[in-house]
Amino acid sequence: MATWQLQTAKAHLSQVVREAVQEGPQYIAHRGKSVAVVVSQTEFDELTHPKLSFVEFIRQSPLAGLNMDFAREQTLTSDIEDL
Repeated sequence: MATWQLQTAKAHLSQVVREAVQEGPQYIAHRGKSVAVVVSQTEFDELTHPKLSFVEFIRQSPLAGLNMDFAREQTLTSDIEDL
């Protein structure tokens, strides 16, 4: 992750983009203050892609249609053997 001065970034845009793809976000500074970030398309898609809710995630599971038996013993306590 590098910081580029605006004038340098403008003059070397191809290099800024290449490094964003290969090395990660590239920060652009103007008058000593960070004002923009160049990221790869892949990273941008990950940041902006809507996240699934937990319910949607479960519904898309390959196990979603299976009829599974999750029955368990209904006693209030369990016997634990002495070690």
